[in-house]
This record gives sequence, structure tokens and C-alpha cells, in this order.
Amino acid sequence: MTMIETQLRSLPVTTKPIRDLTIDAVIAATKRAEQRIAPLWPLRYFVAVNPYLGLIDHSFADAAQLLARRADARMTAPRDFYAQAIKSGRITDTDLAAAITDEKLPSPAPASVAALKAFAFSTDPDPVTTPLPTIADVATTVTGINWADFVTDAISTWAGAYFDLGQSYWRSPWAHLPAYAAWRAEITHDRTAQVRGIHGMRRALRELPETALETIVTAVKMLDIPEHGLEAYLHRLLLTIHGWASYARYLRWDAELYGGENHTLTDLLAIRLVWEVALWHSFADRGVAEAWHKRKQELSNEQLTETARYALAGNILLQRAFEKSYQRQLFARLGAAQPATTPQRKRVQAAFCIDVRSEIFRRALETTTDDIETIGFAGFFGFPIEYVPLAEVHGGAQCPVLLTPQFVIAEAVDGASANEVATIIERRAMRQRVAKAWRMFKFAPISCFGFVGPVGLAYLRKLVLDTLGITRPVPHPAQFGLDARTREHVAPSLEPGLIGDRPTGMTLEQRVAAAAGALKAMSLTDNFARIVLLAGHGSTTVNNPHATGLDCGACGGHTGEANVRVAVRILNDPAVRIKLKEQGIVIPDDTVFVAALHDTTTDDITIFDKHMIPVSHADDLKRLEADLAAAGRLARAERAALLKIDRKADIDRQVRQRSKDWSQVRPEWGLAGCAAFIAAPRDRTAGIKLDGRSFLHSYTWQQDSDFSVLELIMTAPMIVASWINLQYYGSTVDNRLFGSGNKTLHNVVGTLGVLEGNAGDLRVGLPWQSVHDGTNYVHEPMRLHVLIEAPIPAMTAIIAKHEQVRQLLDNGWLYLFALDERGVVTHKYAGDLQWKPV
Repeated sequence: MTMIETQLRSLPVTTKPIRDLTIDAVIAATKRAEQRIAPLWPLRYFVAVNPYLGLIDHSFADAAQLLARRADARMTAPRDFYAQAIKSGRITDTDLAAAITDEKLPSPAPASVAALKAFAFSTDPDPVTTPLPTIADVATTVTGINWADFVTDAISTWAGAYFDLGQSYWRSPWAHLPAYAAWRAEITHDRTAQVRGIHGMRRALRELPETALETIVTAVKMLDIPEHGLEAYLHRLLLTIHGWASYARYLRWDAELYGGENHTLTDLLAIRLVWEVALWHSFADRGVAEAWHKRKQELSNEQLTETARYALAGNILLQRAFEKSYQRQLFARLGAAQPATTPQRKRVQAAFCIDVRSEIFRRALETTTDDIETIGFAGFFGFPIEYVPLAEVHGGAQCPVLLTPQFVIAEAVDGASANEVATIIERRAMRQRVAKAWRMFKFAPISCFGFVGPVGLAYLRKLVLDTLGITRPVPHPAQFGLDARTREHVAPSLEPGLIGDRPTGMTLEQRVAAAAGALKAMSLTDNFARIVLLAGHGSTTVNNPHATGLDCGACGGHTGEANVRVAVRILNDPAVRIKLKEQGIVIPDDTVFVAALHDTTTDDITIFDKHMIPVSHADDLKRLEADLAAAGRLARAERAALLKIDRKADIDRQVRQRSKDWSQVRPEWGLAGCAAFIAAPRDRTAGIKLDGRSFLHSYTWQQDSDFSVLELIMTAPMIVASWINLQYYGSTVDNRLFGSGNKTLHNVVGTLGVLEGNAGDLRVGLPWQSVHDGTNYVHEPMRLHVLIEAPIPAMTAIIAKHEQVRQLLDNGWLYLFALDERGVVTHKYAGDLQWKPV
């Protein structure tokens, strides 16, 4: 119980309770409504989130009905999408029959293949679903003025200034206050509501308390919200400001991850309720009171009409049949890999992130030579760090957002004395201050118009060169202010130290523990190659607000460069290797770990710290670079069709050109198409064309005696992959609610998110251009298919132990299948800790 809740319960109830609507009931409903909102990470580290995260305790079908009533949301693609798949033979009668058998939907629902096909080909539109009412909705209907959109716009305008992360040069004077207090302070000076006709705002502010939770309790009683409809009503209100509510949910998530609290989401809910009360006071006597009295009864009954339930069930069955068709194709490919041969030492072992984009490159690299083995592992490579750039005091969390960094790693300049480093830091800080002042001058309200005349023409050459894509490469933001020579020697420092009062670096014991954990999790504990390449990944794009969403999600929306450089320094450390040997992990003296970065836009590989690679491995490195270059050409050629690049053109040049084209809305396709997660030895999938749709995690269960690695896989990478998959799913089937619309209309607000146009709610999810090529879906909406080679009892025990994993599986948010030692699917998880043969 928070301190606010304790204080609230001690207050006298000044308003007569309605149907036993107690403070406890309001608080509980508020918490449940807030938990329904999924977090939205800011643009600076935009990571994929399951948009249905707050609904995984519901079945997929129940969540679809709930969202239809509370937000007029879709959970499936348009019906003609499935009809076309049936016509083309993609979905067969067998798939339709299997969907009907497996889904077990209550009636009314199509109960036969014939009925389901008739539904698919019907030209009747899906029934219109009216969302649960708010006062704003009722006032809109009664007065003919769109008060619902006005309220959303008003809150969004205020929130953009309040939450601003540095875009605005004129900050809100109340930004230091909690959100609800800041809003109340500002709204007392803002006459917009009164000018537009909402004359009840002053009265609402007088009648409602000055704290958020008290306001919520008082407001729902004033509006006579039925207790059984309270959670639905509050959730509905949050969905009217879905983007800002999601950002507030992120602030809570981040605070709780570090053991703190954040009440911004409650503040936003209170703000939205004040608008409800203000509209009530303004229009109750103009017909709103009577209309609200009739419509509020809907809050206690969220059931769809029979016709709407039939349509919803039909669409869910068609979605299941579509997924069945993918399962047929995937399962047919698996088991076709060449049988494993006696392990021989490879020339190179190359570990890549499990990201689906790596599947294409790994297959291409294995095609170039039989002497390279590829490995899949989460792109932070088991090193959860906060990486602090040179001259900074705080850095980014280079790990999945489910985790907190365990170590703070600061940059240093190799070979430089303390005085030289101090000079470099001061020089960099000066350049940054000058750049910031220049930017403020360019964009400040007073000087920007005067800037265009005398200085603007000087930018003509740069504009032309940018348009032609022939500008010089721009250094990564983390390297801004450093000259080229210094950039070559900037590297992570593992030595213990301090930044302020925070310890940095890692002790020998910590390095050994992290190294052992990473190697075991990769199933890489013996038979090491002469070169072991650890390749993180990132993306090169310009003029792209969602650029970090194309970087490594396992690195918290950053590139993986920092993690692999830290990992390589530790794994090459002789002292660490001695300690690893004591644990039974013997790394040969001639094995050298090498750090690299895979650019997923261009499929180029950059190798770091070449000066630290022994001369004895110079020929090995040269040969590896040639192999990587050849693999890059193959990968670009495979991706050319999806990028609609003419095969007769210079594919390499055109792919690289896209990464520098500031007008390109589709520089790459990211993780579009993701549909499967496979945890097994690479032998099970080697040589199989998986079309860049599969997360590939290396795992050998025979090396996992206590199944701790299996538990890690099923509670971290599998969950993260499902977040990615469901973000793409939601952005595809309902981009209005779960996506961010047309990226050509995006306006960045506060550097934290985007609006579509110059008003409206903060947008969540992916732009339409990230999932659709203008004609067809590039991301086919598909729940994730997880395939794991491990004993079924071990997987069952992990499912039983972890509630979130069980909810995802039992409620149909992802599928789980068991593989045998041939890579053949043998069983599927059927729910309730039961399995069925396939």
C-alpha cells in the first residue's frame, strides 16, 4: 500500500457512496485499469513492447472482445486478407478444420469448414461496435461538437510540454511538479476550455481535490459510475489518451525496475477525469445527463451483440487457420537439415544476435564456406551493462528492458595519460557546448527566422549532397566531439573506478562469472575455433525518428557495439581464462575473440579493435573479412526482392544508398515477418531457408544439467521475442490503436515520441510503412511459434513456475512446440501443463 493510499483511506467520505462504491473498490479498479496499459519507451531507446501486455491474463479471444468494446479495436486482419489466402491455396480446408478443432470458441461461431469459408467470402461488412461511453463521447453525440477529440488534443498539447526531454527551449514552468499538480497549475491560467465552450472547468477544479487519487475517487462518485463497470470505464478513459498513458506506464515500469515508484499514470487518469466532470457541468442540462443515464449501463455489460460475436469468432478462427498454414510450411522444412557430423574444430565461430535479420546473414556466411560455424544468442551477449560514453556521467542500459544493468562501464582512451584524457574530455565538452549553442540559435523562436536569410543559403550545398546521398559519414552520436584519431582509441574500461559516487568497471571475479555465464548460455564451452567472432548489431538510417527501434532490442534499443567490445576484452583476458579453466571451460591459447557490429541495413560488418588482434592471426582475420564481405553480398541479394530493388541494378550500391537517403521511408524492413523462435543446436536448422522470419537461439540441452539455461531462454529471450512479434502483430492488424500511422506525417514531440500530424494522441508502435509496402503486408500478422529442443518435463516445470510464461501459453498469445534430436516437431503444448503429439 502506498503512502497516498493510506492517507486517502483516512479521509472522511464527503460524498454519499453509490451502491457501496468504497474507496478500496475505486483504488483496486484504478490499479487494474492502469495495469492494462502497456509501456511505451521513448524514441532515444525505442524498444518493442507487447501492446497486449496488460491483457495476457485473458485469453486471446476474450481480449479481442474486451478491446472491441473499450476501444473499437481489431485483433485480426481484415477478412478479405484471409479470403485471399484461401483462394490462393495458402490456407487449406485442413487448416480451417484444425483451427475449428483447436480454438474451441463458444457459440455463436462458424462450426464447420463450409460455414467458415462462407464467412470468409461473405461481402457483408463486420458489424459496427460502439465503444463503451465516456462523458466526452456522450457530449459529442448530444451537442454535435467533437469534444472527445478536443479533450485528447488538449491533454496531448499539455503533455508534450510537460514531458519534454529537451526538444523545447522554453520549458514548462511547472515541469518540476508531479503531473497532476503541474496540470492543475497550468489549467488555472489556460482559458482554452472556456473559450471553446466548456464553462464547467472552473467548477470542476473547485469541487475536485488537489491530489490525483482523491480526484479519481470523488469524480467517479460524482458521475455515478457503476461499480461493476468501474475498471472498464477507467481503462476506456486511459485508451482515449493511449499514447501518453503508455509513456506514463513506461515511467512506472522504469521506476519499479529499480525499486522505486511512479504515479504519473494515476495523475493522467485524474486529469482525464477532471475533463469528464468539466464536460458534465457544462452540458448536463443540455441533454447529456439524460443520455449518460441511459448509456452508462453499458459499462456493466461489455458483451457484444450476437452478430458481432459471430464475426469476432469467425475472424479469430481464420487467423488461427492462417497460422496453421505457416506451421505446415515451417514443420515441413524442419528435419531436412543435414545430419550432424563428428565435431571438428572450425576456423571461425561467429556468434550473432538471435534477431531474425541475422538468420539471413548467418545462412549466407555458412554458404560462403564450410569452415565457419554460426551461433545465435541475445545481442547483449550476457553482459548487462550501463555504458557511459567518454565525458559523460550517465549512459544507456545495454540489456533487455526486463533486466537492470549489473555493471557500469565507462569509456577511456587507450594509451592516453590522465592529463591527456582530461584535455580530450574538456575539448569534447567545449565542442558540445558550441554545437548546442549553435543549435539553440538556429531553432530558438526569436532567432530562427533571422537565421534563414543570412545563413540559410550556406546549407544549400549540404542539402543537395544529402539528397544525392554522397555526404561524408556522420560520426555516431556517442563519438560526437572526438577527432578521428581519438575515436580510434576510445574503448571500454574494465578497471574499477568511480563516476561521481558510482563504482565502475568489473572485478576479476565478476568478469569470470559473466564470462562463464555467457559461454554456457551460448552452449559454447569447448571445441573453440581460432577466431570466435561476437557480432552485435545496429542499423544505419537518417531522418528516422524510430531509428533506435531498428537497433538491438536486447541492448535496450542501442547498438550492440559496447557489449561485444566488453565481452571480447574479458574473454581474451589470460587471468579470466585461468579461472574459467578451473570451472572446466578450457579456451585454447590460440583462440582469439573478436568484436564486430552487423549493420542490418547494409549487411556490412565492422570489426573493432583490430590493433588488439595478435599478428599471429593476421591471415585469419584477412580471410574472415573476405568471408564476411562475400556473405554481405549474398544477404543483400536475398533482401533485394523485398526492398523492390531491380536484380539487374547494382544491388550493393542501392542497399547502401537507402541507408543514407533522408527521404527513404523503408530503409530496411526491421523484424517484419518474424514468426518463429527456435532454440536448438544450429545443426537442426543449418542449410534450411527460413526467410529471415526466425529467431535462432543456440541451445544444447545435454550441456544444461540443471536446465537453468533453458529457464533463462524461456523467461527472457522467448518473452522478448514475443514482445517483438506482438508489437508487429498489433501494428499490422490495428495500426490506429497499436501503431504510429503514416511516418511521412510524423512530428517528433519532446524527443520522446511522435504525433501523426500536429495534434492528437502520442502514437505507439510501428509506422504503417514498417509493416506494409503500399500494396501488401510485409509483416504477416502471426503469433509467435516457439520451438525448443529440450525434454518436455523440463519445459513443463518452467511453465508451471513462471506465471507470465504460463499466461502467454495457456491464453493463446504464443505457441510452443517440442523438437527431437533430428529437428522434427513431435509435440505441441496444449495448455494447462499438458502436451499433445503432433
